[in-house]
Amino acid sequence: MEYKFAEIEPKWQQYWEKNKTFKTVDDFSKQKYYILDMFPYPSAAGLHVGHPEGYTATDILSRYKRMKGFNVLHPMGYDAFGLPAEQYAIQTGTHPAVTTGNNCDNFRRQIKAIGLSYDWDREINTTDPKYFKWTQWIFKQLYNTWFDEELQKGRPISELVIPEEVKANGEEAVKAYISEKRLAYYDNAQVWWCDSCKTVCANEEVLTDGSHEKCGNPVIRKNLKQWLLRIPHYGERLLNGLDTLDWPAGVKDMQRNWIGKSTGAEVDFEIDGLGKKLRVYTTRPDTLFGATYMVVAPEHALVGELVTDDKKEVVEAYIKAAALKSDLDRTDLAKEKTGVFTGRYAINPVNNTKIPVWVADYVLTGYGTGAIMAVPAHDTRDFEFAKEFDIPVICILDPKEVENRDEVLTGNACWTEDGAYINSASAETGIDINGLNKAAGMARIIDWLEEKGIGKATVNFKLRDWLFSRQRYWGEPFPVIHWEDGEVTLVEDENLPLELPDLEEYKPSETGESPLANAEDWLIVTDKNGRKGRRETNTMPQWAGSCWYYLRYIDPMNADSIFDVKKEQYWMPVDLYVGGAEHAVLHLLYSRFWHKVLFDLGIVSTDEPFQKLYNQGMILAFAYETLTGAKVTSDLVEEKDGKYFHTQTGEELRQIVAKMSKSLKNVVNPDDVIERYGADSLRLYEMFMGPLDERKPWAENGVKGVFNFLARVYRFFSNTENIVEGEEDPEVAKLLHQTIRKVGSDIENMKFNTGISALMVFNNLAIKKGKVTKATAETFAKILAPYAPHLGEELWSIYGNAETLAYEPWPLVDESLLTEDTHEYPVSFNGKMRFKMELPLDMQQAEVEKAVLSDPRAEKWIEGKSVRKFIYVPKKIINIAVG
Repeated sequence: MEYKFAEIEPKWQQYWEKNKTFKTVDDFSKQKYYILDMFPYPSAAGLHVGHPEGYTATDILSRYKRMKGFNVLHPMGYDAFGLPAEQYAIQTGTHPAVTTGNNCDNFRRQIKAIGLSYDWDREINTTDPKYFKWTQWIFKQLYNTWFDEELQKGRPISELVIPEEVKANGEEAVKAYISEKRLAYYDNAQVWWCDSCKTVCANEEVLTDGSHEKCGNPVIRKNLKQWLLRIPHYGERLLNGLDTLDWPAGVKDMQRNWIGKSTGAEVDFEIDGLGKKLRVYTTRPDTLFGATYMVVAPEHALVGELVTDDKKEVVEAYIKAAALKSDLDRTDLAKEKTGVFTGRYAINPVNNTKIPVWVADYVLTGYGTGAIMAVPAHDTRDFEFAKEFDIPVICILDPKEVENRDEVLTGNACWTEDGAYINSASAETGIDINGLNKAAGMARIIDWLEEKGIGKATVNFKLRDWLFSRQRYWGEPFPVIHWEDGEVTLVEDENLPLELPDLEEYKPSETGESPLANAEDWLIVTDKNGRKGRRETNTMPQWAGSCWYYLRYIDPMNADSIFDVKKEQYWMPVDLYVGGAEHAVLHLLYSRFWHKVLFDLGIVSTDEPFQKLYNQGMILAFAYETLTGAKVTSDLVEEKDGKYFHTQTGEELRQIVAKMSKSLKNVVNPDDVIERYGADSLRLYEMFMGPLDERKPWAENGVKGVFNFLARVYRFFSNTENIVEGEEDPEVAKLLHQTIRKVGSDIENMKFNTGISALMVFNNLAIKKGKVTKATAETFAKILAPYAPHLGEELWSIYGNAETLAYEPWPLVDESLLTEDTHEYPVSFNGKMRFKMELPLDMQQAEVEKAVLSDPRAEKWIEGKSVRKFIYVPKKIINIAVG
């Protein structure tokens, strides 16, 4: 019987949609399981086969969990604000909403064609005013929250106690004090600025030579008024929370490194002749005696006062040049050290010696205080700088027994390890740490600094305030009004959402503000007393909508509240979150930050949003290039004897494996795969290529292999002549229950490829036997259905079942039949292991050989060759010699 997937699959997709098969009901009496995909940005190019990999994995698990009796929430939506739609609008005049809507329609069509069991009634779109109304509402909560350091939690601004000395300075002082405490605040921030385009550039738009990708003109660093979020306040909480999560170790490490907690001290240095202090943060206050110069970042607030008249011209030129460099360029240790002397000296507090103050771009304003004390004898970067500019190097840690000890002691080599303190005492200041170890030296210095009132122990984070503004049209408008008298107010809740105005063109304004500055009717507002104000012209970044979307899925149609409290308490936290490792830091960190604020305010019931995280590996694809590196489209490539040639020029080509991209001309469209082989074949191959979390290349012959498997399943199990009544063959019954256990266990553990192997082995045995009972056939349809749902439903209906099998109970394992176990064999070809396969221990060699050689993964290693020898050692190896 022919496997007519092109008829079977649309039929069941229509059935699921018509009957709302996968609609999630808030049944609080059932055990819940919230499975979430990182939702996509709907690009004009649509999906490629890399996108559905994670979606298919979560769909298999969702279908399995429903059959296990769980109440499953498995939603989908679109992270739809984005720069490409705005750029297209500037070029063509097409409103971004039109472009975005078309892209979403295409994504939805493609996703449905794969047979993914989403509850489409819960679909969300970050550009929908009914959605971003609540994004604006969350911004208001951030604005009206301050962080209580003592309690380590966010609290409403209404609970902020204003010190009496602040009150004594009047209303403006009180406003300033409150502003300094808000989690969301408005202030100057450094951005990349293109004067030609009159716009702020995203980091990815700035080329390595410091020019704007769009126009080719140079960009500069510039201070502009921006909205920022004080995420560093939550650094400790964000760090500690990682210990409670079931996340990949690598992702946790990346988050820890980004947060960058360090302990040390803040120290005040008197500036000679200026009457001011320069505060530095150092992780090694014990090395103060070795500080021979200081460095401030070019953007430091005190630079203008530090520079003496005779140094102004050279310092200003240096600052201008530094503004053209990226942070990465500035901190790259391999680059030549640059800097200029300010003409001023600071007083080292431990020995009262004068040390020069320099401006150098290797110091950044975002970390610590934007100023450092430099200890060149014991810091490689400082040492290189000191040698470049002939600054003294004073060793204060004796390296003891090392080859170059004399060079270190004389300041001709840098020693970055520990040692015994030397040259670290001053009778004048009364501090002496000579001979102490590091821990004791640190403790004594910090106690002395605090006693003298010139320093204190400090915990610092690399994590910087989150720049939360974009000079764009296509983004969430801030619900903010700037009044002519300087007051800032927020739009009332009843007037949300604040929607974007329609514009005739989407170019930035002449002032460099976003295009919203051109919308006069929308921009200017007047209050009941005649006071005029301007709406905020910045828009929120794309991160905003994706920070909290998982919460809106819980109650997406609620117009009166962000969600129903009981529903949130039932569904949260997300039990499994699946997505690419490219979101390992920022998206996850930002979401966790917002969630913790909402938790502190009593809006959500959990401290963390995502309990378990799984990163699927990237699907790569073969690409072809000439000897000069020119890429060639796959339709112009032909294979001959294992080599690849250009069909038009005859030139031999190199086959490479790379990320799917237009530039590499190796993108595989799932529509094309579905048209040729069907959605179930696409799903199976995506899962069968290898372990879900590994990178692997796409190969069409692999799709053919799983298609052939499904065709064999259909031909046998759809033929009612093969389905009989009575007792099952003992060998079939035994393997069936082994397969039930294996497939269920592998789904639970996200080992989908080995679960498919088990299904293939059972199918081979059933075909060999020629007959199975109806009970066995129905059971096989159930355990196949999470992987190949269309075929599973089709078989289920052929056996006379009128209702969907989506909620049929997962088959129970008869443990009495599992007296012997299985073994996972490494399968090698010509001595090289290519994949692993689990087989029953009591399988005869002939059956093992048949099972292995019919496995689709074996086809690529056999194709065009003959099997010369099949070596099978029970419980050890399988090796096939081909040639």
